[in-house]
Amino acid sequence: MTANGGALASFFLRLGKKVWVRAALFTLIGIAVALVAGFLGPFLPFSVTIDLGQNAVGSLLQIIATAMLTVSTFSVTAMVTAFSAATTTATPRSTPLLIADTTSQNAVSTFIGAFTYSLVGIVALSTPYYTEQGRTILFVGTLVVIGIVVFTLLRWISHLSTFGRMADVIDRVEKAATAALEMHASSPTLGARALTTVPVGTRAVHTDQVGYVTHVDVRALHRLAEDHDVRIYVDATPGRIADARTPLVRVAGAIDDDLVKAVRRAFRIENHRTFEQDPRFGVIALTEIGSRALSPATNDPGTAIEVIAALQRVLTRAITVEPDHEVTYARVFLESAELRDLVADAFRPLARDGAPHIEVQVRLQKCLASLATSAPQHAEVFRDAARAAFERSRRDLDRNDVRLLRTSMREAWNEVG
Repeated sequence: MTANGGALASFFLRLGKKVWVRAALFTLIGIAVALVAGFLGPFLPFSVTIDLGQNAVGSLLQIIATAMLTVSTFSVTAMVTAFSAATTTATPRSTPLLIADTTSQNAVSTFIGAFTYSLVGIVALSTPYYTEQGRTILFVGTLVVIGIVVFTLLRWISHLSTFGRMADVIDRVEKAATAALEMHASSPTLGARALTTVPVGTRAVHTDQVGYVTHVDVRALHRLAEDHDVRIYVDATPGRIADARTPLVRVAGAIDDDLVKAVRRAFRIENHRTFEQDPRFGVIALTEIGSRALSPATNDPGTAIEVIAALQRVLTRAITVEPDHEVTYARVFLESAELRDLVADAFRPLARDGAPHIEVQVRLQKCLASLATSAPQHAEVFRDAARAAFERSRRDLDRNDVRLLRTSMREAWNEVG
């Protein structure tokens, strides 16, 4: 793999999640299938003909074209409605996950592909393009397309019953957060050396644009460091904003314009954070869902409790992963995200917004105690978060609820030891 192999793989992965890419691919397939029927007919070594009624194929194609235009419009409207609902009731950060849903993309793309197939078939039928054998092949292909469309439509209707609902959004954000955190836990520094201190005399390389770092190509940085005989200390890790105050890297050694340009190309800078390499973003998105549910306008403690359970699953998976400390890129130094920061991102907003809700606070204490049990080496981090949550809530709860919370907290943490 080349030095930019990781960046290219990430680019194509992101490209494959675009709705228009899949729709364009299915459209090309629809055009190809419609045209191949006429092209293939004369070359078959045997004769395949079916006694079709007058304009039977044209009538079927006309029905498909009309129906698919309507279904495609309905499907796009349903998707946009789900995106808007998730933005309003959950968090806007969940929208990219809904947009990347493969079932929705496949459904819309199939309908558009079938619509294009029928249009091309109707146009070609009005010309001498199809032989009698070609019309038969087109008829068989049309029956196959109808079968695919019916199956896709039934699956799409079933999918719409859950798509964009609160539980579905939480599950999607949880899955994205788990993937990012597990990747970070398994390789906290992305194969680079752990950054502790930056030596004196390094020169900073700043970005020529302001935005969030969403991807760092550590392999490319290591290759540059070898080629120029320097050491590179990464400041702008995924999730941080790169600007005039925060440089991308600090370089120890001789530096020139070519190196500066190459370093900048190793970073992807975007206007919005993404889930891919950012271990904190998924946790923040989950917490936003819980905080919005706890707002006075919504007042839905049940959703906040579900979010706490999701955070517990995410962090449990992350803290039980065995990290790989092998250094692959010895000339690059990178700082990993601290567990204390992750815990603060996850539970501080819920402790603040859920302070008046005794049921949320009890569940939060049990969650933190469970995490401390799962990772005894980090127990103090979770214990500090539990103490902070209790101090916040005792000022907003009445005396009886404070007594209940203290009892629940004592019972939960006594089991930890």
